Amino acid sequence: MAKFNEKTFNGEAFGKYVDRVPNLKKNELLKSKALKGNAQISEVFSSQTGTAYATIPFFGLIGGAALNYDGKTDITAESTDTFERSVVVIGRSKAWLEDDFSTDITGGVDFMDNVAAQVSEYWAAIDQDTLLAVLEGIFAMSSGKENLEFVNEHTYDISKGAFAKGYVNATTLNTATQKACGANKSKFSLIVMHSAVATNLENLKLLTYLKFNDGNGVERELSLASWNGRLVLIDDSMPTKAIESLYVRCNSTDVGALKVTTAGSGLGEVAKASVETDISDIKENEYVQHIQNETIYTSYLLGDGAIDYVNIGAKVPAEMARDAKTKGGQTILYSRQRKVFAPYGISYTKKSQQSLSPTDAELKNGTNWELVNNKSSSTKKYIDHKSIPIARIISRG
Repeated sequence: MAKFNEKTFNGEAFGKYVDRVPNLKKNELLKSKALKGNAQISEVFSSQTGTAYATIPFFGLIGGAALNYDGKTDITAESTDTFERSVVVIGRSKAWLEDDFSTDITGGVDFMDNVAAQVSEYWAAIDQDTLLAVLEGIFAMSSGKENLEFVNEHTYDISKGAFAKGYVNATTLNTATQKACGANKSKFSLIVMHSAVATNLENLKLLTYLKFNDGNGVERELSLASWNGRLVLIDDSMPTKAIESLYVRCNSTDVGALKVTTAGSGLGEVAKASVETDISDIKENEYVQHIQNETIYTSYLLGDGAIDYVNIGAKVPAEMARDAKTKGGQTILYSRQRKVFAPYGISYTKKSQQSLSPTDAELKNGTNWELVNNKSSSTKKYIDHKSIPIARIISRG
């Protein structure tokens, strides 16, 4: 058995152990085809010229109106647009120090299995944080008509609906995917949601949990489910936002309906001025409900090929260092990774990035993202946002 010290530590073997440990979330992401490899990205970053940031061609589709073939009309040709897409390598590193780690960690326990399991799970969590930062960033795009069109059309916000309408239901998924991609809505294959949203779907009997057989042949439930044929990953690290108070429009017959009046002093009435802070265009004699102390949840929808994922690798992914003096002896495990998470049809601009690798805060910055375009200074053309199988649902559960 390999020993845990700098002389006998085999970084290549350790890497294989880490890769061998099952990572259910990542495996299901790959199975859903939401994450896919990209040979073009891998190749550009393996060359000597591109190490941290690169712009690669993104080929447009053929199109144009068909001409009348009548023996008289000339056939004219059109060229396809070539767009440009920029991608960035995201580097992360971490080290763990233990006193007399070699002796303590191997006491009757297989060292490689134990440590590799912990490292694998750690980087799986980091990768998920990175992916969520990327998704938050692309939905934070705020400049340019085309970028805003993507954000608005690929967002289905029901959080401001009257009580039950503020929660996901049987029609939510179908409506959200159609709003984002129209006839291409069938491309969506995965939803990542908070457990509160999943619980609501369970109560509506709309969620079916997947099962697997463990090493002893016992059937167990996964934290993976299916909703309308789409894989569901349930994770409480999904974005949430607490709301203390919110007025939403409703019908006069809805439970808790309040009539909007100027004074708002009558029974079952509310002052128009109070409501206007939440609904700027509210009118006299409309009805609202008062939502208090609730949480707004964001669920992400991903389709086939939504995210290009490439493990670029580091020169030394893992290594050991031994300090024999401090506290009677310490061992440090160093771990490094460099990966690309590039959303399809969206380019990373690097307008606000301080070093060669973006932080999560920089990935969340909308100014660092834009729809793929031809970079023309005269006639700028963007890809059709409906070709991008990425969307989000904002709800109160």
